[in-house]
Amino acid sequence: MGEREQDIALKLFVVLSRAYNAVARHAEADNTNHGLTPGEFAIMEVLYHKGPLLLGEVQRKILASSGGVTYLVDRLERNGLVERRPCKTDRRARYAALTAKGEEVIGRIFPAHAAALERAVAGLDVAEQKQAIELLRKLGVSAAETPLVTDEEADPATRATRR
Repeated sequence: MGEREQDIALKLFVVLSRAYNAVARHAEADNTNHGLTPGEFAIMEVLYHKGPLLLGEVQRKILASSGGVTYLVDRLERNGLVERRPCKTDRRARYAALTAKGEEVIGRIFPAHAAALERAVAGLDVAEQKQAIELLRKLGVSAAETPLVTDEEADPATRATRR
């Protein structure tokens, strides 16, 4: 990659990060208004839209660590919003599911959350939002398929600073 292309790649990363953070602040503020952390809301939202899921599936859907999901499900369970259910085919596995109270809470607050995000992305019209979705999906797929730089490939001076 030439110097100019590299500068553009770096600028894209900065702009993408700032845009994500600006939009995420709207989501986080809405979560806070409802007394939930972003992680708690994410679990409730995925269960609301997908139904009961194995804890590992919840983890993959909300991009959290297994310990993080366990902690969040514990908190939601203590508040009566989520329950664990056994898996009929694997005694080691557990499902997370919304309780009736959890269904009521997320059903009541999700429309306001969706409206907050709609306002947050209103700087783009609907056609531009669709274009952004396609471009960001393409970027994400490409980045996921690109091998990471390994320690052996890193600059020797950089490797030395990590030891």
